Amino acid sequence: MAIKAFIFDLDGVITDTVEYHFLSWKRVTDEEGIPFTREENEHLRGLSRREALNRILKGRPVDETVAQQWMTRKNDYYLAYVERFTSADRLPGVTETLETARDAGLRLAVASSSMNARLVLEKLDLLEMFAVVGDAYSVANTKPAPDVFIWAAGGLNVSVAEAVVFEDAEAGVEAALAAGCWTVGLGNAGVQRAHRVYAGLHEVQVSEILSQFATPQLTHE
Repeated sequence: MAIKAFIFDLDGVITDTVEYHFLSWKRVTDEEGIPFTREENEHLRGLSRREALNRILKGRPVDETVAQQWMTRKNDYYLAYVERFTSADRLPGVTETLETARDAGLRLAVASSSMNARLVLEKLDLLEMFAVVGDAYSVANTKPAPDVFIWAAGGLNVSVAEAVVFEDAEAGVEAALAAGCWTVGLGNAGVQRAHRVYAGLHEVQVSEILSQFATPQLTHE
């Protein structure tokens, strides 16, 4: 079956926001006296804000109103960083991969757990490159549930088996595989279950991806 679409995660694939998420969560946790390290932040890749907070709290009981206040405060801190973004904050290989894929007639989408995906894409001057942008508002269940990838494929009018997902997070790879998409893991040790793994989009050749996933012997297993 021919590949008709590429679906990209946002954070860690198109731009690197991991440090800004860490600094934002770290500011909140420091203010509230909650231990939180960079190593712990690495395990939050691909998760929704709510799930990230749950991981940070490690079972510590917190009133829901307070939790919502903390998440709002974290987002405010994060948005202050996002406001500084420009096209220079695209990761290496992003521009070339998107332009080559578009010129090859592929349909392009973003599927992110972020609530700020559209804003980030606007700041990167990339929003118009994507026919579909799926985010935390698009589906009820975020990654590692497969919903956002199924939703994005539907928005592009392709089957999940006709789509290749590019992910840098274990939760995202799990979600893409569960959806039935071909999956390319980028950079992170947690993406080894992906069908192909590269250091980043700068290593990806669109023609190579299309030929690899058109091979009859390659399966989703």
